[in-house]
Amino acid sequence: MAVPDLDLNSGHTIPQLGFGVFKIDPPKTAAAVTEALRVGYRHIDTAEMYRNEREVGEAVRTSGLDRSEVYLTSKLNNGFHQPDDARRAFDGTLEALGSDYLDLFLIHWPLPTLYDGDFVSTWLTLQEFYRDGRARSIGVSNFQIPHLQRLIQESDVVPAVNQIELHPYFQQTALQSLHAENNIATQAWSPIGGITSYRDAAKSTFDDPTLLEVARQRGKSAAQVMLRWHLQERRSAIPKSTKPARIAENFDVFDFELTSEEIAAIDALDTGVRGGPDTDSITLEAFGREIPEA
Repeated sequence: MAVPDLDLNSGHTIPQLGFGVFKIDPPKTAAAVTEALRVGYRHIDTAEMYRNEREVGEAVRTSGLDRSEVYLTSKLNNGFHQPDDARRAFDGTLEALGSDYLDLFLIHWPLPTLYDGDFVSTWLTLQEFYRDGRARSIGVSNFQIPHLQRLIQESDVVPAVNQIELHPYFQQTALQSLHAENNIATQAWSPIGGITSYRDAAKSTFDDPTLLEVARQRGKSAAQVMLRWHLQERRSAIPKSTKPARIAENFDVFDFELTSEEIAAIDALDTGVRGGPDTDSITLEAFGREIPEA
């Protein structure tokens, strides 16, 4: 099954469904990506912070697929926002992946409390990679409304993508509206939520009665229902797993459609409660120069 594409404001497209490798140990990454590519995924999302770019590149090279058939995303590590650091980091990402270009390169976090809040200079550096063709598209991750508004006002390239925490319990509707107004694609990390995404471990999307009832009626899992919800609402989603059965299950979402009533019922599940860290509270010192979420 060919995964549908979304059009980006860069003139390129992005496969709606991708495979994420966040928190996959490097020794397990190549096998997981190999299995994902075998199942049919053609969009792999990694980051320098994940320490598994090299293994992603290895899996792509040994897959038998041409590089042009696999959409590769990576992200700038938080310690490398200064322009010269960002340039070196981007070169390192290309070297680790064994590719002379990226399909999408993102600023991983805006870090407004650091670098004098100057994530615009970081963004202008990413524009260099975009203009020389080594990044086909550029975007951001975990940016909120004020951060995006500043980029739009102070640069002439609008991010193609904003990758954010987004699942039925945390939908960020105002941020999604800003994306739509500015032709920014919304990409969901933690797209199926789950118990690890919540400070209240007793509340899990996998146990939600609404999702379970839709899943029962469709003969699907709650995870498949959530991924289908993302696809029908025209978002990109990047689930991840190391289990072959789950990798295949997450890809098996193209043979059914949710009704408008089912989509409305899932939309109504929003709690407004963030599972990951708050963007404005992040400091390099607090997390040893890294961030513990995707």
